[in-house]
Amino acid sequence: MAQRGPRWYFNFRSPYSWLAHHDLTARHADVAGSIEWIPYWDPDPHSELLLADAGGSFLYTPMSREKHFYVLTDVRRLAADRGLTVSWPLDRDPVWETAHLAYFLAADRGVQSAYTDLVYRARFRDGEDINDPSVIARIAGSLGLDPAAAGGAAEDPALRERATGALMSAYRDGVFGPPFLIAGREKFWGLDRLDRFADAVRSRTAVPVAAPVPAAALSVTPSGDLGHAGGCG
Repeated sequence: MAQRGPRWYFNFRSPYSWLAHHDLTARHADVAGSIEWIPYWDPDPHSELLLADAGGSFLYTPMSREKHFYVLTDVRRLAADRGLTVSWPLDRDPVWETAHLAYFLAADRGVQSAYTDLVYRARFRDGEDINDPSVIARIAGSLGLDPAAAGGAAEDPALRERATGALMSAYRDGVFGPPFLIAGREKFWGLDRLDRFADAVRSRTAVPVAAPVPAAALSVTPSGDLGHAGGCG
């Protein structure tokens, strides 16, 4: 089986995923455009059932109250370092499928990057509730998508099936929290590992330059593999 390419699991709920998205697109645009983007979220009971039926489970453990308060301060500092301000949203009865399943519709139309940026902006810059179907419908409409389809994405059986595939991918990859990034066999968790992930992706895609072969070697070995050491292409 061919090895999967580099990928990152992003989450519209997580402020660290928001900041990772900012850094990825602002500082590592070449990497952002060459990797697989996979949405990852806290599943509702319906998604949990579909995931369990597929043989998976959700590995994330909710944070403590004390850690939650720490995150509020930490994210404000990190955002300020980037010239960003935070407007914390109030999540009322969240259904995270609302925003995350609509992502698949944006991806189908090739506007997933713009959609992701607008959802993050709505949540963390404008303090909006992205679990509100009307918010997602408005964002989708601004990108030329069907507002009704995007707002009702969580009720679409076909999108639920794709969502199960995304959550199963996270389960198989051992994802336990966002942002989570993978390059080959290396896994990187957290905003502060983003630069190392980018370096790993670039090193995997760099075209190796073969060392010159001495003329003496050519005369001694007129045939056979004269390529890279170890036979690696």
